[in-house]
Amino acid sequence: MAAIEIRILSNAPETLAALTETLIETVAAGGSVSFMHPLSPEAARAFWDQSLAAAARGDRVVLGAFEGDVLAGTVTLLLGLPQNQPHRAEIAKLMTRHSHRGRGIATRLMQAAEEHAVREGRTLLVLDTAADGGAGPLYQRLDFTLAGEIPDYALKPHGGLSGTLLFWKRIGQIDTGETGGGLH
Repeated sequence: MAAIEIRILSNAPETLAALTETLIETVAAGGSVSFMHPLSPEAARAFWDQSLAAAARGDRVVLGAFEGDVLAGTVTLLLGLPQNQPHRAEIAKLMTRHSHRGRGIATRLMQAAEEHAVREGRTLLVLDTAADGGAGPLYQRLDFTLAGEIPDYALKPHGGLSGTLLFWKRIGQIDTGETGGGLH
C-alpha cells in the first residue's frame, strides 16, 4: 500500500477525469453532494471545470488525496465568501473513493483543508452534511461542533428528503485585543 499524498488540484485532463469518476461514484452510492443519480459524465465534468476555474481565481482550494497516481479522495475549501465574512471558510464536497474508505483519507483531507484555511487567515470553518448517512460522526471526531439540524433540506441522490446537519469549528487565532479585534 503506497503512502497517501495530499495535493492542491489543477485543471489537468487526468485530474478532471479522476474527479469526474469520483463524483459519479459518490452520487451512485447515495452520497449527498448536491447531485441526483444518475449523474452524467458531462454534468460531473462541467461541475469540476467550474470548481477548478474558481480555484484558479483564488475563490476556493480543491485538494486531492493520492495513492500513487490514483485519486483516492477530494475536499473543497470555499474561500470566496461575502465581504462581511473574510474570517471564515466552508468545507464542501468531501468524497473518498469506495475502494479507499476506512483508511483515514477523509481525516487527512480535512486536516489539510483546515491547515490551508489557517494559512489563509481564516478563524472559522463551517460545513453541512446529510443527516441520513452523512459524515457527521467524522466531523465530530475532528472537533467540529454540531449547531443543529434542518429537516427536509435536500433530496437524496436516489430520491426522498434528508435533513442536513450544520457544523462549525474555530481554527487559527482570533485577535481579541482592545484595538477593535480582527484576524491574525
